[in-house]
Amino acid sequence: MKALTWQGKRDVQVQEVPDPRIEQPTDAIIKVTSSAICGSDLHLYEVLGAYLTPGDILGHEPMGIVEEVGSEVTQIAPGDRVVVPFNISCGNCWMCSRKLFAQCETTQNYDQGKGASLLGYTSLYGQVPGGQAEYLRVPQAHFGPIKVPGDHSDDRFLYLSDILPTAWQAVAYADVPEGGSLAVLGLGPVGQMAVRIARHLGVEEVFAVDSVRERLALAVRHGGTPMDMNDIDDVAEALLQLTDGRGPDSVIDAVGMEAHGGVGSVIGKAAQAAVGVLPDAVARPVIDKFAIDRMAALHTAMKACRRGGTVSISGVYGGEIEPMPMMEMFDRGLQIRMGQAHVKRWIDDILPLVVDDDVLGVEDLATHRLPLAEAPHGYDIFQRKEDDCIKVILQP
Repeated sequence: MKALTWQGKRDVQVQEVPDPRIEQPTDAIIKVTSSAICGSDLHLYEVLGAYLTPGDILGHEPMGIVEEVGSEVTQIAPGDRVVVPFNISCGNCWMCSRKLFAQCETTQNYDQGKGASLLGYTSLYGQVPGGQAEYLRVPQAHFGPIKVPGDHSDDRFLYLSDILPTAWQAVAYADVPEGGSLAVLGLGPVGQMAVRIARHLGVEEVFAVDSVRERLALAVRHGGTPMDMNDIDDVAEALLQLTDGRGPDSVIDAVGMEAHGGVGSVIGKAAQAAVGVLPDAVARPVIDKFAIDRMAALHTAMKACRRGGTVSISGVYGGEIEPMPMMEMFDRGLQIRMGQAHVKRWIDDILPLVVDDDVLGVEDLATHRLPLAEAPHGYDIFQRKEDDCIKVILQP
């Protein structure tokens, strides 16, 4: 089959690879019909190469048609249309019984000190082949895959794999009080969906913050109040001024480790670039113990959020020695929630919103639909934010 493989920094290639096969009785094989490029994939494209091996198959936002199932898989059958969550969870361990599916103890990567395995995402998380391919082996298929009806396009359901549950969790964790306000920093796919979900759930004022005008315009269409960083010297101060000097009740950081702006981001970018030229065997322990992320978005969230408010972090961070504004955080009495999305925890809330009416406008998010053969181009324009690119869907 054909699959998108990682070959090096900013180098992904479509290659012929062996077809996947059933390896465990809880496996399934699906024929992929759509697979999106996630903002988290761009971290692999740019800064996390030390944890990848040339030939690794990328992609963790897939859906398709079931081709084959293992002997212990009964909840899905060949011919079913399914979406596959990005985190691989068993559904019945101690963590899963508490709906902490991203910490599943059956697939947890104890040797790396990390949580549940993820599709298509580095040796830290199991190095499981991903879904930007013609076919995909789905581990723990007795629990994970989500059956969806066949009467809408893939766009309606594809985002159940990651960005919709991630955005839903971000808003849930933000815990905006009734009548309160929310700021969403970063209007990539997760930030866009966070704006829509917050408005759907009744948040009256949602400040949508970014520097890309196409992203700002899309957020405005779905009820966000735009804040263009090109016109603002200090985002935190601007948010304070718009909220009677207090700051929003809650702030979502939907940016993560590759934020732009600020001295800390310059230092973080330099550190990431320096690690990028080290041999992998040297870079891995350096990243694991001494990595520094670009922290501009997170620092802005801490300084903008009102006293006693909540900062919800959905952007991916990988550093160990982050320069955090601890005095600011403590003095302001902030509550902080974060982590990989527990996908299946939120599906019952989200699925009704996409099955009948497109309540969240998911069908207008993708800006580019490309054949799998053009996946390298998709990564390039998404990473560079060129050609008004907000979300890329690959179709084998």
